[in-house]
Amino acid sequence: MTATDRTRPGEKALLVQPYPLGPQDPGLIEEFSELARSAGAVVVATIAARIERPSPSTYVGSGKVEEILAACEATDADVVLFNHALSPSQERNLSKALNRRVVDRTGLILDIFAQRAVSHEGKLQVELAQLKHLSARLIQGSAARLDSQRGGSIGLRGPGETHLETDRRLLQKRRDQLEARLDKVEVQRVQMRRARIRNAIPRVALVGYTNAGKSTLFNALTGSEVYAADKLFATLDPTVRRMDGQGSSLVLSDTVGFVRDLPHELVAAFRSTLAEAREADLLLHIVDAADEAREERIGQVDAVLEEIGAGDIPQILVYNKIDRLEDVAPRHDPTISGRERLWLSAKTGAGFDLLKAALTLRFADRRLIAELHLAPDQGRLRSRLHALDAVRGESVDELGWRLSIDLPLATAERLASEAGGHVLAPLLVTPAAPTYNPDND
Repeated sequence: MTATDRTRPGEKALLVQPYPLGPQDPGLIEEFSELARSAGAVVVATIAARIERPSPSTYVGSGKVEEILAACEATDADVVLFNHALSPSQERNLSKALNRRVVDRTGLILDIFAQRAVSHEGKLQVELAQLKHLSARLIQGSAARLDSQRGGSIGLRGPGETHLETDRRLLQKRRDQLEARLDKVEVQRVQMRRARIRNAIPRVALVGYTNAGKSTLFNALTGSEVYAADKLFATLDPTVRRMDGQGSSLVLSDTVGFVRDLPHELVAAFRSTLAEAREADLLLHIVDAADEAREERIGQVDAVLEEIGAGDIPQILVYNKIDRLEDVAPRHDPTISGRERLWLSAKTGAGFDLLKAALTLRFADRRLIAELHLAPDQGRLRSRLHALDAVRGESVDELGWRLSIDLPLATAERLASEAGGHVLAPLLVTPAAPTYNPDND
């Protein structure tokens, strides 16, 4: 996507919503309107276009093109946004016929991502996705630049490298550079994931449809300050924080929000972000409880999870924003269709005790929580426990140290094995069962 393809804040946009034969889904144009506003455009009109057989040249028929042109002139629209993927030739032909920029759904979402990316990694991912999207348009749309660069010396005359070939080569070079830099970032992220796996700290990823309240809930649970706002794709960058609760420690990951028909360029470019969901032990699937189409949104998120290889990971459905509903109290429903269901409000904190209790019980059998006494000559083990951040309380008496420990069971087993029947070993026979008291939070 070039700078001229991007929507500019405040420019007037006319939306075109293609739909097949049969009843229309009003949620499609509502979501697309919100996408346009998220990009900074002002929606001046919407046009529905029934598509029986897509036109190879303009996707919609010639009569509909004339209707769109008339609407553009009546509303003084600056850009036409199509809620469908267009081929490069269709996009070019429509732009010529309408005498305005035409951006399809993929281009619009890429534009929003370009505006939202903050971190170095996020900017690299967005640029890579943009270049992949631009490559096809460069191939199809650069006929005006096909004059050859010919050599001027005797024996060297002939077809040289065209402007198009030069642009393609430079584009590919830049893509290779971005992929190499992203590979380095991915190596660092993989190393951090391996460290968490070695410590056997349960990994929980927040996933869900965009604007379901993931970042707000993430901030409330971890005390972080991840940017959160009531708009689509408010945050793109993966954020990982530790959550210490009563009797357990977890690693929470906030991921990019999903949307129906998420462009494949973004799925590929954001592989490291989505890997946080793919490699989690548990997914908190955040749902906007006030959204009338919430069940449809759940299905769309599940489809993306299947696409990235995270479809088999256990889930807890978390219905957020119950503060927007009348007479809905926080509750924890039993497992339905293989998934627990929790109702809460990230904004008010109502239901947090239920969520923390569910997480504690989910990972209770994977942790050793006990009181441990160490003699004065066992300082090395004490240092190891502190280095693992497993000490929750400590006191000293004439016999040594008394520690309240909380650590992954796998880590405790490894320490006991290294110690050769050390003081940890008896605790592993009957580890203390964790209890949860929401009043202590």
